[in-house]
Amino acid sequence: MRWMLSGCLLAWALSSAAAPVPPAARAEIDALLAKLQSSGCTFNRNGTWHGADEAQAHLRRKLEALEERNVVQTTEQFIALGASTSSVSSKPYLVKCGGGTPVESRVWLTNELKALRSKAK
Repeated sequence: MRWMLSGCLLAWALSSAAAPVPPAARAEIDALLAKLQSSGCTFNRNGTWHGADEAQAHLRRKLEALEERNVVQTTEQFIALGASTSSVSSKPYLVKCGGGTPVESRVWLTNELKALRSKAK
């Protein structure tokens, strides 16, 4: 009896373990990360500035972790849950473009998402 229950629990866990982000949201997230990578902006994570390539790679890893937990269904959820703050320190990520003032990544990504969606109309 126990092995049957264990088998059922294992099958349930495996079937619900990871779910990809829906295709429309994934396309937006990929476009945002490509924009960040090509922006030439720098990215502050836990007090250290990183180049755009490294920032994009880091956010892709966070997206994969969120997919494993099956918690992202929209681009806004990705921004809020993975691309706005450090999961280690809870400090907000910052984006700095050129000589501009750093802005929170949540703001930068949300503005880029709005621009992306307005172009799609």
